[in-house]
Amino acid sequence: MSLRRPTYLVLLLLALTALFSFAAGCGEEHESEVAEGEPLELGEMGFTVQITRFLNPASKEDATYLEGAPPLEQGMQYLAVFMKVANENDEPSVVPQPFKIVDTRGTIYNQIPVDSPFALEPGAEIEAEGEVPEADTAAASGPIEGSMILFMLDEDATENRPLQLEVPGPDGVGSVELDL
Repeated sequence: MSLRRPTYLVLLLLALTALFSFAAGCGEEHESEVAEGEPLELGEMGFTVQITRFLNPASKEDATYLEGAPPLEQGMQYLAVFMKVANENDEPSVVPQPFKIVDTRGTIYNQIPVDSPFALEPGAEIEAEGEVPEADTAAASGPIEGSMILFMLDEDATENRPLQLEVPGPDGVGSVELDL
């Protein structure tokens, strides 16, 4: 019986090791799907959504964000996602593109180009160990302290929540569940 006890303990240890290895691996898989406000790590790039909100073109504050935006189409609304992007590499990198929003029905909304000092410029270079928005820019010193990605969504898109922001990365696409 004493031979069985060490064998049992060895098997138990092996099972526990396998369980902990599996659990550690599960954490790595989920890092490409986060909630708004949590950092999303894709390769050597870090993305953090500061806030997501609808913009009203009639509001003086929002009009500044919407400089250079195309006019709203009938039945549509502007949705702005404000984020920080960090290059954690020791070499320069670029802001990836395109960002997309997907609702629960699979409807895809593409980012729209906007000529605003608050906009996150697709393809813009980020210095090694740098961050966007850069210090001393309108986006960095504004009330949200993040660069804006603008979308035009159907007015009923909020009925198909949660909305997911798809973030392109060097090793695939990550996802941020937007808090609306």
